[in-house]
Amino acid sequence: MSRPASVLIIDDEEPIAWALRRAFEREGFRVGVAATAEDGLAKAHREQPEVVFLDVRLPGMDGLAALRELKKAAPQTAVVVITAHGNLNTAVKAVEGGAFDYLAKPFDLAQAIATAQRAVAHREAQDHGAERKPTLAADDEHGPDALVGRSPAMQTVFKRIALVAPSNACVLITGESGTGKELVARAIHANSLRRQLPFVVAHIAAYNENLVESELFGHVRGAFTGAEKARVGLLKLADGGTVFLDELADIPLPVQAKLLRVLERQEVQPVGTNETHTVDVRIVSATHADLSAAVREGQFRQDLFFRLNVYPIHLPPLRDRVDDIPLLAEHFLRKFGLRNPAAMLPAETLAFLQTRPWPGNVRELRNALEHAAIEARGGPLRPEHFPEPTTATGAASTVERLRSLVVEWVREQVQAHAGREPIELHQRLIEAIEPALLDEVLRQVGDNRLVAGRWLGLARATVRKLIRKYHPESAEPDGED
Repeated sequence: MSRPASVLIIDDEEPIAWALRRAFEREGFRVGVAATAEDGLAKAHREQPEVVFLDVRLPGMDGLAALRELKKAAPQTAVVVITAHGNLNTAVKAVEGGAFDYLAKPFDLAQAIATAQRAVAHREAQDHGAERKPTLAADDEHGPDALVGRSPAMQTVFKRIALVAPSNACVLITGESGTGKELVARAIHANSLRRQLPFVVAHIAAYNENLVESELFGHVRGAFTGAEKARVGLLKLADGGTVFLDELADIPLPVQAKLLRVLERQEVQPVGTNETHTVDVRIVSATHADLSAAVREGQFRQDLFFRLNVYPIHLPPLRDRVDDIPLLAEHFLRKFGLRNPAAMLPAETLAFLQTRPWPGNVRELRNALEHAAIEARGGPLRPEHFPEPTTATGAASTVERLRSLVVEWVREQVQAHAGREPIELHQRLIEAIEPALLDEVLRQVGDNRLVAGRWLGLARATVRKLIRKYHPESAEPDGED
């Protein structure tokens, strides 16, 4: 009988270490605990555990420095970095240092157990002469193209960027307009082996539909009316580097077929010729549209979707990361050349920014801050310095936001129950939204239950039953209304 796998937890937060220890012991792991990096390194060198869970912030030596030493002391040990204060720089350094995975606090214990089990399986399968990982270049948090955020949602984004950047895999970035999809694409390129070669942006929505093919693939002289000179396409210009296809859903169907050829054969064919040219490009694309729906409706090729969606990264809307707003505000004020931005953001302004709706997401926040900085004339920014909130959200974007929230909720539920039996998501969703739906309809119709039933498409008896379920204190006796 083989001995159980061992896990070493290096974390100075006693409750977290205790909870992890209990969870791993219940799963049959042998568990060790250390409160400092120095103690953890000694134990790792002595015991050679299969997996180490390593916190970033530790007294004395920090976790990222300890990661490098751990890989020397126990080279075959899988190290899982855990942090509550991560950013893209942290995630990149974790991957660069050889971390097996990166978990952002708070994480579910089931997620930690599943990660440990994957790490053990990986160790059993890997060769002892592991291939050296490429060195990654992390952008400064305050650089012009920095991705800013410390929320769990953004830490997940940073982790996915760090993991995919060294590969040549196609990446599809999704998210609402204004969330920073191009910044993610630039971060992937900046941390890839292609970073010294071109990064070319193709804003598909900005091109005339008839000229998209020419923009991407180029054309020869005389290929069409007005083609007085030959033109090199963006895919050829990016040879060796990365092409970022923004607003992917706007690519016409005929051009999609040619793009598939680039992915399959690494060949481009300019408009007006049968000749092809070999190119070596990585394609990172982005869209705020539902490409799955476009595939179902025949507006986007399924085979191309699968090729471009090898590694998806979803950017959360600003309303799902309001805790990042103070950090973003300071970052943008610093970009505007203002000194001591923290002093320009009093508590009332930060509270205002965190409660105000931002349908335009980070882009709208940036523009509003620039407007307010001009109005404030070098003084503290006050709520009255900001422009009026935009009202051009419309019913369509409300539905889009609702769909986005459902997607996020499903992800959270699946991750929270990873490694366990599936739960009834449909019933849970109904129970989560039904009270709010009922209450708002009743409020809108002045508590007229007959009219409420018509709006809800439910019988009056069913409305009474729901009221009894969610508000028993105000329910009418049976037979009354």
